[in-house]
Amino acid sequence: MNFGKWLGFSCLVIALYILWQIHQLLLLIFSAVVLATALNRLVRKLMVWGVRNRGRAVALTIGLVVVMITLFFWLIVPPFVDQFQKLIDLLPTAFTQVRSQIVALERFSELAPDPPTWKEVVNQLQPLGVALLSFFSSSVATVLQLFLVVVLTLMMLANPQEYRQAFIKLFPSFYRSRIDGILKQCEVALSSWLEGMVINCLFIGTMSAIGLVFFGVDLVLVHALLAGVLNMIPNIGPFTSAIFPIMVALLDAPWKVVAVLVWYLVIQNLESYWLSPTVMAKQVSLLPAVTLTAQIFFAQAFGLLGLILALPLTVVAKVWVEEVLFADVLDRWHQSATLGIGAISGRSPIEAKALPPITPQDPAALPESMG
Repeated sequence: MNFGKWLGFSCLVIALYILWQIHQLLLLIFSAVVLATALNRLVRKLMVWGVRNRGRAVALTIGLVVVMITLFFWLIVPPFVDQFQKLIDLLPTAFTQVRSQIVALERFSELAPDPPTWKEVVNQLQPLGVALLSFFSSSVATVLQLFLVVVLTLMMLANPQEYRQAFIKLFPSFYRSRIDGILKQCEVALSSWLEGMVINCLFIGTMSAIGLVFFGVDLVLVHALLAGVLNMIPNIGPFTSAIFPIMVALLDAPWKVVAVLVWYLVIQNLESYWLSPTVMAKQVSLLPAVTLTAQIFFAQAFGLLGLILALPLTVVAKVWVEEVLFADVLDRWHQSATLGIGAISGRSPIEAKALPPITPQDPAALPESMG
């Protein structure tokens, strides 16, 4: 390896190290990109519906978002906080009831270990609580981060093409048109995922509320909101959202536990096998194992913010891997050989596939430059 290659490799290592040092900032920028992509979709729809001026469409979009956030904090947050506090107060009693049921079942087996107590569970969950508190410990830092995300979102939403062109210029000139196409695919994938996820979360939350009201389970608003929000975290979220209503139902009547569990399984299967294939047809499909692995990786590497952004990061990464690594690198190895044969024989690449391999014993098949 000559000096130029060593220099290029050293610059690459240094660049990766710098990116790792600012990974928290990059995650905040990516959050702003996701929000700007979602809002830009609404801006475009408003322009199609008759708002010709982009500035007015952006202002109208921001106004709608502000109204929705205000209504949410005015109508939903106060009762949610009240019910959530009641849920926290009920958890120790519910856990004690669950433990007593487990102990009753374990009498049939002497080898089964004793279930943990509430104090032991709290001690086990203490590291998670410390991690959450560390993420939200500095209120000033959290507010500044949210403010940064909002400002970046508004800047990108005001004139997205300038930021798009600035990003494209980071690549060689011969590859910039290809990067522009990949960015369009990323935008479509993110927009489709966001729209589908919102519909899915609303469906899960609404159906959970209907079932819990029908079964007479307390704290319906908390359970429904948790079910809808946690549904954005595949694999982990649906399982976690079912724990709290089951524990609360256990304090009332044992049959409600079975009813709530069956109802949650029904709505999750409806969402997985009917709603998602129907609503999210354009969404980038992700294998369950890939999704779970991505969640674990981003959570371990970037913490709580990485877990929250694991799915959109995976959606974007999948598009880049498929288009750059697979389509532009791996898939072209065979095509380049085929194109070479087609150029030698004067035929198209499709016709060249039927040609026999060129051998040194066939002088007529060799190009003039090799004669």
